[in-house]
Amino acid sequence: MTERLPASGTVHWVGAGLSTGSGLAVLCERAARVRLWHRTEERAAGALAHLGLTGRAEPRAFTLPALATELAPGDVVVSMLPAPEHAGLLAACVRARAHFACSSYASPEVLDQVPAAEEAGLVVLTEAGLDPGIDHLFAHSLIGRARTEIGADTPAAYRLTSYCGGVPAVPNDFRYRFSWAPLGVLNALRSPARYLENGTETIADHPWEATRPHVLDGETFEAYPNRDSVPFIEQYGLPAAWTPRTFVRGTLRLDGWLKAWEPVFEELRTGDDERIAALARELAAAYPTTDTDRDRVVLSVTLEVETGPGRTWTGGYRLDQLGDAEESAMARCVSRPLALGVHHVLDGSLPAGLNRAAETTERSDRWLAELAEEGLYFSLRLGHWYCPSSAMNDDAPRE
Repeated sequence: MTERLPASGTVHWVGAGLSTGSGLAVLCERAARVRLWHRTEERAAGALAHLGLTGRAEPRAFTLPALATELAPGDVVVSMLPAPEHAGLLAACVRARAHFACSSYASPEVLDQVPAAEEAGLVVLTEAGLDPGIDHLFAHSLIGRARTEIGADTPAAYRLTSYCGGVPAVPNDFRYRFSWAPLGVLNALRSPARYLENGTETIADHPWEATRPHVLDGETFEAYPNRDSVPFIEQYGLPAAWTPRTFVRGTLRLDGWLKAWEPVFEELRTGDDERIAALARELAAAYPTTDTDRDRVVLSVTLEVETGPGRTWTGGYRLDQLGDAEESAMARCVSRPLALGVHHVLDGSLPAGLNRAAETTERSDRWLAELAEEGLYFSLRLGHWYCPSSAMNDDAPRE
C-alpha cells in the first residue's frame, strides 16, 4: 500500500453555492487554516458573513490557476463545483500533491486520475454528501447488521430500497421548489434508470413512469428509480449467497408530484436540448426556493432479508430534516458528512487512493455516530425474525 502523504492542515473549500452549509463551520474548527474560493473575493466574503464565519476563513476569488498557485503538499481541496469541474480540480491536486474531496459520484474522468493520485499518496474522497453519501452509510450499516444476524454464507433473498428527496416543507401546487440547478433536475429525469424488481433487471427509459407510492410512518410519498442502481450491489458488498429480489436507488417526491408534473413530462418526451434548457429557466422562475421558504430532506434506506418462508430480517434508517432561517436542510445534509470526511483526511484515518463515504460497516457505524453527536439526527428500526403465520408475529419493529 502506498504511503499516505500527511495532511498539512490547510483546507481549500471551492464554491459557496446552495449546498455549502454548517459543514464549512465545522471545518473552520478542525482545520488549521481554511480558504473559501468563490466567483469573486467579495462574494466569498459575503458567503462567510452569511454563515457567521467572517475572520475564521480567508475569502478568495476562484480561478483554477489562482488556486493552483496557493496549493501546497498535503493541502485538502473540497470541490463544491458542478461534477464536470471535479476532474480539472483533481488534476491540479495531483500536480501539487494535495488531497481531494467532493460529494458527487466519481466520474470516469475522475477515476482515470485515481492511480496517479494513489501513487502520490493522496486521498481522493467522493460520494461523501447526502445522496450519494449518507445513503451509503445507512446501506453499509444495515447490510453489516443483517450479515452478523444471518451469516454471509446463509442462502437468502433480499430487497434493498434507498430513496432520497429534497422537497418543500410546505407543499405547493407544483409539489416541488427548485433548490439546485433546474436543468440538472430535468436532465436526471431524461436519463434512463436501471434497477432490479422481482428478481429481474429493469430499465425505465422515462424514470417517472416507474413512480410508485412509498409510505413512511403513515405519510405517502411518490418514489421513482434514478440512475443505474445495479453497480451498487457490488459496491455495497452484499454476500454472494444472498439473491437480490429488489434493488432500487431512487428519488422521493411529495404525494401528487406525478400529476402536477404531467405538462413537464410531455416536454421531456419531445423537447430537444434547447427547449429543455428554456423549460428549466421557466420552471425555476415560477417555482423558486425563496429566503422565506423552508426545505425538507427525507432519506429512507430499507433492507429485508428472507432466509425461508416466514423468516425475514428487516432494518431501516430514516432521516427527515427541515431547513431553518440559518441553513437549508439540503446544505446541512450535504456539507456535514463531507466535512466529516475531510476531517478524516486531516487526521490520517483515510488511506491513499479512492475512498467513498463508506466502504465498510465499521466506518459507516463510526461516521453515523459522529454525525449524530454533531446534531444530524436520524432513526434506526430493526425487526426481529418473525413468522407471520404464528404467534411469533407479535414482534413489532423497534427503534
